[in-house]
Amino acid sequence: MAGEVDARLAKLGIEVPQAAAPVANYVGNVQVGSLVFISGQIPLKDGKIQYQGKLGESMSLEEGLAAARLCAINVIAQAKAACGGDLDRVKRVVKLTGFVNSTGDFTDQPKVVNGASDLMVEVFGDKGKHSRAAVSAASLPAGVAVEVEAVVEIS
Repeated sequence: MAGEVDARLAKLGIEVPQAAAPVANYVGNVQVGSLVFISGQIPLKDGKIQYQGKLGESMSLEEGLAAARLCAINVIAQAKAACGGDLDRVKRVVKLTGFVNSTGDFTDQPKVVNGASDLMVEVFGDKGKHSRAAVSAASLPAGVAVEVEAVVEIS
């Protein structure tokens, strides 16, 4: 039987993929007490990188928002793995950090990372409201536009 969060995801038309395997010497998530630290997730879909480019140069704000949203779906996949498949165990999305591959004069990093923040609230309701940082990066792995990491509290 699907839980409350799974039902919300289905209503939103979101299919959460399997958590992505790490590509280097790290793990996708680490649980310490009730907190799960989720490694930076990139805009990966069906094993393929999406949204490569630099905001303020080759990518629009709308594309940046979509990239951040896809990163957030992958964050949820890591949270689901940490919860043994039961996203109803998420007590709180504590913090998101969004890294935006952008030019030196691009200043809308917070608007880009809203793509991830808004999704967390859509999926988890009030438990999805979190603290956050949205920072510029000169480049990101594989030239992706956005990377998002998270801290989530679980029961």
